[in-house]
Amino acid sequence: MLKTQIIEGLEVFSCLPAGKTAQQPLLFVHGAFAGGWMWTETFMPFLAEAGHPCYALSLRGHGGSSGREHIDWYSIADYVEDIKTVVDWLDESPVLLGHSMGGFVVQKYLEHYPAPAVALLCSVPPQGLIASQFHLMLQKPQLFLELNRIMEGQYTDTDTLHEALFAGEVDEEMLAAWLTRMQPESHRALWDMSMFNLPNLYAMHKPPMLILGAEQDVLVPAFLVQTTAQTYGQHAHIFRGMGHAMTHEKEWPLVAATLRDWLTEIRP
Repeated sequence: MLKTQIIEGLEVFSCLPAGKTAQQPLLFVHGAFAGGWMWTETFMPFLAEAGHPCYALSLRGHGGSSGREHIDWYSIADYVEDIKTVVDWLDESPVLLGHSMGGFVVQKYLEHYPAPAVALLCSVPPQGLIASQFHLMLQKPQLFLELNRIMEGQYTDTDTLHEALFAGEVDEEMLAAWLTRMQPESHRALWDMSMFNLPNLYAMHKPPMLILGAEQDVLVPAFLVQTTAQTYGQHAHIFRGMGHAMTHEKEWPLVAATLRDWLTEIRP
């Protein structure tokens, strides 16, 4: 059953197994323009059924967390501290799973704090956003311009959202619901991810890591996911026929099952 709490101003969703479990807890970290809600309908119930206590936070200024009116002031370092706040609240250190910007924040978290393991899903690479921005501008200039409008808080439509986030068929009701939940993102955080606060690879803790990407992702292309994997000496698992929002693509259970199997492999 899904539960929502406010922990020091942060919205935290939880979805727990039906009975007692020895499986590791999971903490999901969302991407830009989104909130913890993006995990609640798919990955959280799937992995809770596999025995994992699942939690997802909405970073400050996102979803139901406080601070929406100040979102442009927030940095990636602020988002790292949001993760630490929820980790400290939990009884046991969780595996961290970050999507897109959330994956970047998880990498920055590892500069300062340990984690038992991390999974990066369509994550901004440690080299930052610039390569993906130029790729999008050259490949889909109209979409690039439309996404910049969304950054300014201007309304878009479901066709644009579909093109940006999905590759396959999408339920129109779900897409319309996403559109009502999407929000502006911190310009400061986006600049941090572009060049001003990239991960210090030499300072990072090095837990077990899983790196996942999507073949038809137009925001973080598969070749950049491969770059992330090479940087960390890992293998990248690229899902065919999927876009950036792999949590809600039609075949999302394939991604969730990959996470479940990896969690079983790394279990102490």
